Amino acid sequence: MNRVLYDLAGRDEAVRFSPYCWRIRMALAHKGLDVQAVPWRFTEKDRIAFAGSERVPVLVDGEVVVTDSMAIADYLEQRYPQQPLFDSPQARAHALFIRHWTETVLFPQITRQIIADLVLQLHPMDVPYFRSTREARLGMTLEAFSADREVHLPALRASLQPLRATLAGQAWLGGDGPSFADYIVFAAFQWARCGVGRSLLASDDPVAEWFERLLNRFDGLGAAAPCATPGPARA
Repeated sequence: MNRVLYDLAGRDEAVRFSPYCWRIRMALAHKGLDVQAVPWRFTEKDRIAFAGSERVPVLVDGEVVVTDSMAIADYLEQRYPQQPLFDSPQARAHALFIRHWTETVLFPQITRQIIADLVLQLHPMDVPYFRSTREARLGMTLEAFSADREVHLPALRASLQPLRATLAGQAWLGGDGPSFADYIVFAAFQWARCGVGRSLLASDDPVAEWFERLLNRFDGLGAAAPCATPGPARA
């Protein structure tokens, strides 16, 4: 196998939590493609300089190097047309909408729920970088941003109503089977599950049932992924 995915890792290199990388891990599994997921950390930018990127995912497929999760999905679709992630241009447009909804509506709410715990799970060399860049973006400390997270959890769950309404009429966001749209949203919740060991979904939520089905797909790829232990990391 000569396919490599540079994949964000925490203090424990077995814990892989990037939502962008999880999209691609699920997409590769969807197409039945093996990959070596290589651990990478925020401050190891020199290791992926060859790709012209400072962020993961970076996919190396033989002589081909692709960055950005949507660009990687497009590449996989063109290079490996079997078991399509998008079965039509309309399905790709649907996935693009889901990507923007996830990144602009869901990500900020999940960030509030997990960011103060996530920094505790990072490799020590990454902590100053992560804290300084995120606090500059938020305009406050990570702890201040997350201080009232329980107050905001109902709003996060309420924002999932479009997913519930969709899943009430079909098994997957992609229709009869999962598509890249499903993997985009799945990866957002896998971010919290793997990164801080926390589920943000109520147990009786239909979205939780959909998420569980995706965790168990591909021989339990998502379910078997090592997760951080909730609370402060152990040295």
